[in-house]
Amino acid sequence: MASRVVALGGSEIAATLTETDTPDFTKADVWIEFAVAEATPHSIAHARSAKRALVVCTTGLSEETIRAANAAAADIPIMVAANTSLGVAVLAAAVRLAVKALPDYACEIVELHHGQKRDAPSGTALRLANAVRAERTDAQLVTGREGLVGARKPNELGVHAVRGGGVVGEHTVYLFGEHERIELTHRAQDRDLFAHGALTAARWLSTQRPGFYTIEQCLELP
Repeated sequence: MASRVVALGGSEIAATLTETDTPDFTKADVWIEFAVAEATPHSIAHARSAKRALVVCTTGLSEETIRAANAAAADIPIMVAANTSLGVAVLAAAVRLAVKALPDYACEIVELHHGQKRDAPSGTALRLANAVRAERTDAQLVTGREGLVGARKPNELGVHAVRGGGVVGEHTVYLFGEHERIELTHRAQDRDLFAHGALTAARWLSTQRPGFYTIEQCLELP
């Protein structure tokens, strides 16, 4: 299964496109995976076997794959980052702060992406939803609404996906009060930002002991 992999070793960066399930992890200190979700379990297994750190940047991962990543963390440093944008990491932290400060405000998330994106809601939208649920443990995820759904329940957390054109990625978290509305938005303008964030994460991960890490830890965010 094809996957795009970046090997980071010392001062050299080598990008390769593999067509096998057995990339040579021994040639790098850290591996960064951008792939389809079906390929990620193979990358995790091979990184664990080769004792190499791994940054997983693939979205739409199953719960089984996340469990595999957690298991691998016993032997290698591993980071799962659905979005390697450093700005999104800061947004998630800001969302937690806002939700905690405004417990009675209704919260909804809207995400926009290009028409070719395969998963919905986006991994980043779900990440932001998790940031909300970290402060509101009773929040119930609602992915879109249709028909006579009735009035919005106080504990609902709506997540809505919009697709079209060449939108790189846009996420807005809304907080609705009775007399005001707060909008926390991140707009990706160039895909290079994901490479920059992934390399930042990889350099940091190369200095860590085995464990399961987040990009927030890389930036020392709360």
